[in-house]
Amino acid sequence: MSQDKLIKLQCTGCKRINYWSRKNKKKVERKIELKKHCKWCRKQVMHKEAKK
Repeated sequence: MSQDKLIKLQCTGCKRINYWSRKNKKKVERKIELKKHCKWCRKQVMHKEAKK
Protein backbone atom coordinates (compact mmCIF):
# COMPACT_ATOMS: atom_id res chain seq x y z
CA MET A 1 0.00 0.00 0.00
CA SER A 2 1.29 3.44 -0.92
CA GLN A 3 2.14 5.96 1.79
CA ASP A 4 1.53 8.92 -0.52
CA LYS A 5 -1.22 11.21 0.76
CA LEU A 6 -2.83 14.20 -0.90
CA ILE A 7 -1.98 17.56 0.67
CA LYS A 8 -3.28 21.07 0.04
CA LEU A 9 -0.93 23.95 -0.74
CA GLN A 10 -2.11 27.31 0.62
CA CYS A 11 -0.88 30.74 -0.53
CA THR A 12 0.86 32.67 2.25
CA GLY A 13 -0.35 35.97 0.77
CA CYS A 14 -4.11 35.57 0.26
CA LYS A 15 -4.53 32.26 2.21
CA ARG A 16 -6.35 30.51 -0.66
CA ILE A 17 -5.94 26.83 -1.52
CA ASN A 18 -4.43 26.89 -5.02
CA TYR A 19 -2.70 23.55 -5.50
CA TRP A 20 -2.95 19.88 -4.50
CA SER A 21 0.12 17.67 -4.27
CA ARG A 22 1.28 14.34 -2.87
CA LYS A 23 3.93 13.55 -0.32
CA ASN A 24 5.23 10.36 1.22
CA LYS A 25 4.55 10.88 4.93
CA LYS A 26 7.02 8.16 5.96
CA LYS A 27 9.95 9.82 4.17
CA VAL A 28 9.04 13.53 4.49
CA GLU A 29 8.00 14.56 8.01
CA ARG A 30 8.28 18.35 7.72
CA LYS A 31 5.64 20.55 6.10
CA ILE A 32 6.26 21.26 2.43
CA GLU A 33 6.87 24.84 1.24
CA LEU A 34 7.03 25.62 -2.49
CA LYS A 35 7.25 28.86 -4.43
CA LYS A 36 4.37 28.74 -6.93
CA HIS A 37 2.27 31.19 -8.92
CA CYS A 38 -0.95 32.47 -7.27
CA LYS A 39 -3.54 33.65 -9.76
CA TRP A 40 -5.21 35.90 -7.16
CA CYS A 41 -1.99 37.61 -6.01
CA ARG A 42 -0.74 37.51 -9.65
CA LYS A 43 2.84 36.71 -8.64
CA GLN A 44 5.16 33.97 -7.39
CA VAL A 45 4.42 33.41 -3.69
CA MET A 46 5.42 30.79 -1.12
CA HIS A 47 2.75 28.11 -0.72
CA LYS A 48 2.70 26.07 2.50
CA GLU A 49 1.09 22.76 3.29
CA ALA A 50 -2.34 23.34 4.85
CA LYS A 51 -4.41 21.23 7.22
CA LYS A 52 -7.07 18.93 5.76
